[in-house]
Amino acid sequence: MQPIPQTSAPPVHLPFYRQLYFQVIFAIVLGVLLGYFEPQYAQQFKPLGDAFVKLVKMIIAPVIFLTIVTGIAGMTQLRTVGRVFAKTMVYFLFFSTLALIVGLVVAHVVQPGAGMHINVADLDQKEVQGYVSKSHEMTLTGFLMDIIPKTLVSPFVGDNILQVLFVAVLFGISLAMSGERGKPVLSFLESLTTPVFKLVHILMKAAPIGAFGAIAFTIGKFGLGSLVNLAWLVGTFYLTSLLFVLVILGAVARACGFSVTKLARYLKAELLLVLGTSSSESALPSLMEKMEKAGCSKSVVGLVVPTGYSFNLDGTNIYMTLAALFIAQATDTHLTLGHQIMLLLVAMLSSKGAAGVTGAGFITLAATLAVVPEVPVAGMALILGVDRFMSECRSLTNFMGNAVATVVVSKWENALDYTKLNAALNGQQVDLDDLPLNAKQA
Repeated sequence: MQPIPQTSAPPVHLPFYRQLYFQVIFAIVLGVLLGYFEPQYAQQFKPLGDAFVKLVKMIIAPVIFLTIVTGIAGMTQLRTVGRVFAKTMVYFLFFSTLALIVGLVVAHVVQPGAGMHINVADLDQKEVQGYVSKSHEMTLTGFLMDIIPKTLVSPFVGDNILQVLFVAVLFGISLAMSGERGKPVLSFLESLTTPVFKLVHILMKAAPIGAFGAIAFTIGKFGLGSLVNLAWLVGTFYLTSLLFVLVILGAVARACGFSVTKLARYLKAELLLVLGTSSSESALPSLMEKMEKAGCSKSVVGLVVPTGYSFNLDGTNIYMTLAALFIAQATDTHLTLGHQIMLLLVAMLSSKGAAGVTGAGFITLAATLAVVPEVPVAGMALILGVDRFMSECRSLTNFMGNAVATVVVSKWENALDYTKLNAALNGQQVDLDDLPLNAKQA
């Protein structure tokens, strides 16, 4: 992405009703009201949410490819790529494991499933079987083979982020090794970045429509009342995720010289979009652009954000251990320390195959329980009805985790512009798309 040109024009603030975050909030409120008062009618708006997520997925592959390739090719030394990737994976492994442990500890302290005394034989397991069958594909061998695409261009017609990442890294390295002969290609790709991100801005104008359709369907189909019976589990998960972001990620942010709450405010439009669509992927292109505008190096953004969508799923990890122990407690299944350690180790591997989309957390939980037979997979039927409500929290936590990771790794690499970061987090960033034409040309 081209650097943002300097302008002496003062920031131009749009009226609140023209700002994306307000439009998304308004759409979510309308969707909730329609779903509550006209549930049957509200369910018919599901295609709006699905269509918007498909629109965003359409642009994800070129955004990731262009950002990574131009970032890597612009590095002066190729060993920098390996260093950034190694630091990124160390960060992801540590905090993903910490999230799993947090979920385990909270489940022991709160015990949301204690006292339910559910007989597994009485549960309706038909709907769960579909997720269990999908989970069989999430073996470590299958996951590794899934990273390598069939052809060089096949990742661009699929929806596998890791395949796009794999091809982009290899192509970026080969372009950097091409020297002078590769510069025309790099120049073309850098120029192509401008219209691609302009397309992202165009697509984001449809975000309120997508959020309205998705939330209206969710409330219309499952209803607010479905939360009552399992409110303790849902509330525990939301509170745990909030504390993880504010306390643990907040402490990391303070150590790196920024505020996680200010970062959340800077990304408020994207967070509301994730809340409305229940998919962190829906805000991926916008997150990459905003993190670069906030002073993070393009090469770091290109590596950390796409990789984080498969390897840094803090919300999903908290959910997996918390939900697994909830099922064990509800079905009076005793788990020894050894069983819980095995559960933790299996979850560390299976969570790496989860994508940032709706339903992936439930499938990953099924994959984990299938390897740890002490916890009955059939018990997942207990949480199937409210899993959709927990999906939003998983996506929001995953999103914030990746945003914080991008800033932290940029700082580790001495590739963080604190002037831009402070300006962005304090609301002083000038968005050229919101300026009048004469201001842009100043």
